[in-house]
Order: sequence, then C-alpha cells, then structure tokens
Amino acid sequence: MPIIGRLLSDNYVLDASLLAFLVASALKVIIVLIRYRRFDLRRFIGAGGMPSSHSAVVCAMATAVYRTEGMRSTLFGVAAIVAIVVMYDAAGIRRAAGEQAKIINELLRRWNEGGEQDMQFMEKKLKELLGHTPVQVFIGALLGIAIAWAYV
Repeated sequence: MPIIGRLLSDNYVLDASLLAFLVASALKVIIVLIRYRRFDLRRFIGAGGMPSSHSAVVCAMATAVYRTEGMRSTLFGVAAIVAIVVMYDAAGIRRAAGEQAKIINELLRRWNEGGEQDMQFMEKKLKELLGHTPVQVFIGALLGIAIAWAYV
C-alpha cells in the first residue's frame, strides 16, 4: 500500500524524483532556519547543504526505475551509474571547488585590505557552497530511496 499517493503526474520515475527534490530542498531551508535562525529561501535551489538534493533526486530516480523495470534492466543500470557519478561529483569535485573558492576569497580579502587602490580587484566573492560532505550525500541518498519506496 502506498504511503504517498500520486500527486504530480502519471510518471512514477519523474514524480518520485521531483518529490525527492522538493522534500530535500525544503529540508535545507528548515535546517538553516533551525540552526542559524534565519529564513533563507536561496537554500531551496542553491547547491550544497544538508541533505544533498542532487543525491535525493538521482537515488529516487534509480530506485523508481528499479521498482518499475527491475535490477537486470538496462535502464536501471544507466540510472544507477548516473546516480553514482552525480553523488561522486557532489562530494568530490564540487566540494573541492567550494573549498578552493573559500581560500581564494580569503586571499583576495587580505590582498584588498593591503591598501593599494590600483591593485584591488574582484569585488564579487566566489561561491563557496558548491558541494556536499559525504554525510550530506549519504542522507540525501537515503531520503531519495525512501521517497521512491513511499511514493507509488
């Protein structure tokens, strides 16, 4: 018996994936509200944060494909590989880019504090919150799997 009924469309894979995105994104806003006592709607669509909405979406997609097509299907194989690549990217490459942005922003801040007006550059900060910690990716993955199982 489904825990959550059809709410969005008539495509289970698409619905489960979209619902996972909406739930994970809403949780990011709620977690920021509780932790930092500020309402930040940018967290709804922004990269990074707890839980990983990227992981939730791709794991919901792969789980929904598994449930409809089976583990031996080519489509499930593709969905599983896409999920692995997206989660690796979120916890690895994008996280590293965010860490580099933090360092560059700090170097530029210190440089600009040096005083020489003609040597000041980059008024705009680089975006630092790009990727996820492994825990954020893992929680997002579990959330996506749970939503796909609950949404039928």
